Amino acid sequence: MKELSRPQEICLALGALMMVVGTGCYVFNVLPKLFSVVFFLGAVAFASMQIVATMSDGSDDMTLRRLKKIMRIADVCFIIAGLLMLENAYMMLYNVIPLDIWLKYCWNNWVIVLLVAAILEIYTSHRISYELKKKDR
Repeated sequence: MKELSRPQEICLALGALMMVVGTGCYVFNVLPKLFSVVFFLGAVAFASMQIVATMSDGSDDMTLRRLKKIMRIADVCFIIAGLLMLENAYMMLYNVIPLDIWLKYCWNNWVIVLLVAAILEIYTSHRISYELKKKDR
């Protein structure tokens, strides 16, 4: 795993904080339009810094490469969850696509995508740290 510089670490931590605050405020209906934007910007910052951190240097074994690919899938899911949250708050496609399709694919589905991303993120972060400890032995 590539080491992040101090500004990149701050961007990663700030993105994670923005995602947590954005989700919490959106769920409790505190300025949902504003905090959906906060979540999305946090997801983009977090995902981009994590992708930079997991860029392969070519010396990793197959397990670490697989886990990093799964982590990238989780990053994409975070961004998709942000887009779905924005759609849920602003209803940009509500009048463009038929109502039954909008309800099926857009209405509150950000929760499911966010849950998938969080589970993948937890799994890969624990497994990567375990694999790196095992590699150091």
